[in-house]
Amino acid sequence: MTEIFSYTFFQYALIAVVLISVASAIIGTYIVTRRMTAIAGGITHACFGGLGLGYFFGVSPIAMATVFAVVSSAGVEWLSSRQRIREDSAIAAVWAVGMAIGVMFVFLTPGLAPDLNSFLFGNILTITVSDLIAFAIFTAVLIAFFALFFDKIVATAFDKDFARVSGMPVRLISTVMTVMIAICIVLTIRLIGIMLLMSMLSLPQMIAEIRYHHFREIMICSIVVSLLACVASLFIAAVIDIPCSPIIVIILTLVYIICKVVQSFSNRRKNNKLHASRVK
Repeated sequence: MTEIFSYTFFQYALIAVVLISVASAIIGTYIVTRRMTAIAGGITHACFGGLGLGYFFGVSPIAMATVFAVVSSAGVEWLSSRQRIREDSAIAAVWAVGMAIGVMFVFLTPGLAPDLNSFLFGNILTITVSDLIAFAIFTAVLIAFFALFFDKIVATAFDKDFARVSGMPVRLISTVMTVMIAICIVLTIRLIGIMLLMSMLSLPQMIAEIRYHHFREIMICSIVVSLLACVASLFIAAVIDIPCSPIIVIILTLVYIICKVVQSFSNRRKNNKLHASRVK
């Protein structure tokens, strides 16, 4: 088992898992707090349009997916806030248009689209040095932004109107976080794929919310849960020789179920003790 550490591709995969686990946990906490999970799903699937255009024009699919992600997220914000279109309708439109463009240009591309399955279902073992540099820069910028504007980000996430009345730069925070979400989604696609990406941005937070109720505590717990699940999945995938993305989802789901069961038994025990004390 220790021999696997000698392989460069596994070393790259392990570093990428750590970086993306931290970044996605931070972004996911903001998304869940803002109740933006549906928006993140729309952006995720709209990225497929960028991938299709990238393959068709022979440019970097990741670069085109990043452009599509940023434009899609800005488009949802613009349609819902400026054009008075319901947010769920705007998300559905962006989702459908992005997927339609992606499917059309993938089929128009001569020959087979290389690495398409890795974008759809994830393949962490294809990570390169340039990917690691991008992951590292993004994670560092994200952590620095949160360190500088943490209180304002939390206020904006919980109540934008209160933050705006309090004189906080709500538009700046929202715009920067929208771009951060888009970039995080694009980078994480290589880890877990378009089809399963939402689990990385919601399940760790769902697990954390079982025990914690404050933004900082949920974020820290999500980072720990995400790290443990992703690293464990990478080792399991190496042993049984399957992609690690479905293992991540399965592990996170099992952890959530176990935590809910334990919480249920704990609450039942407390209620029984409370009832017994009242009877006495």
